[in-house]
Amino acid sequence: MTTIDLHNHVVPPTVLDAIRKSPERFHTSVYEKDGKTYFDVHGNPAELKPEFFNADAKVAWMDSVGMDIAGISVGPPIYFYNLSPDVGLESAKLANDGIAQMVAAHPKRLRGMAHIPMQDPDAAIIELERVVKEHKFKGVEVGTSIEGLPLADQKFRKVLKTAEQLGCFIFTHPYQCLAKGWMEDYYLSNFIGFPLDTTMMVAHLMFSGALDECPKLKILLAHGGGYVPYQIGRFVHGHNVRHEPKVNNASSPRDLLRRFYFDCLTHDAQAARHLINRVGADRVVIGTDHPFDMGPDRPIEALDAIPGLTAAEREQVASLTARGLLGEV
Repeated sequence: MTTIDLHNHVVPPTVLDAIRKSPERFHTSVYEKDGKTYFDVHGNPAELKPEFFNADAKVAWMDSVGMDIAGISVGPPIYFYNLSPDVGLESAKLANDGIAQMVAAHPKRLRGMAHIPMQDPDAAIIELERVVKEHKFKGVEVGTSIEGLPLADQKFRKVLKTAEQLGCFIFTHPYQCLAKGWMEDYYLSNFIGFPLDTTMMVAHLMFSGALDECPKLKILLAHGGGYVPYQIGRFVHGHNVRHEPKVNNASSPRDLLRRFYFDCLTHDAQAARHLINRVGADRVVIGTDHPFDMGPDRPIEALDAIPGLTAAEREQVASLTARGLLGEV
């Protein structure tokens, strides 16, 4: 059975070279120390393992964990939504062409996802159309929020509609923790903040009417969908009893839940079981978050540890759902 990972990050060499040449333009730096490559992430050094930028190293890791295909997308530190629109577009083009080069090195093993400059929706649309035409990417990665604005904001609605029209699925991934207070301790901005950002994004997409406006749009959620699969009942109840969630005449969250797809990166076999029970195996894929340290060491073993996983469910999660999103069925 083919195994497919749709949550796998890269920082293409094209982007690294541009940062090295002009760190002030990108408000960050890349440097070597003791034979290793480091990336400045908000003032903190982060090691760039070869799997981030070397396609051969990426595939070697895939071989070591039994992963046949990986859909690669940029790491959140290079979203660059905070930069000017022209630099944002420049970095997106570099990232997309760099990802295409990595895919071309291993076309049977890698699939590319587009990166677009969401700070400028018009430029984002033009770049997405270019990438779909030139590189045949089937997915596009965007942040769960864009510099404090929810993805459901009217500013970005035309980007969502363009992705829908192009037949692309959107892979949403957090890049900053919007919630403040107590989050800076213990790396909670990631442990709690990232799943919370995803949950808030889903709520806004539901209650704003964005999903009703884009009935064919497919959205893949990272990190098991945050708290959505566990708290969807609260969304439904709130929609039933409160007037605030009805201001946009949005459909019930109960009906909208299966508009989303989820990776099974929950770090807990029982939680993954609940996810599958709640949304169905045909809405769940493998996600490794590789090469970041919040990914599982052995993703296939993590999949097989899910209690009561049937052969049909395993095939769906490991392969069939992802193939559907990639248009390879």
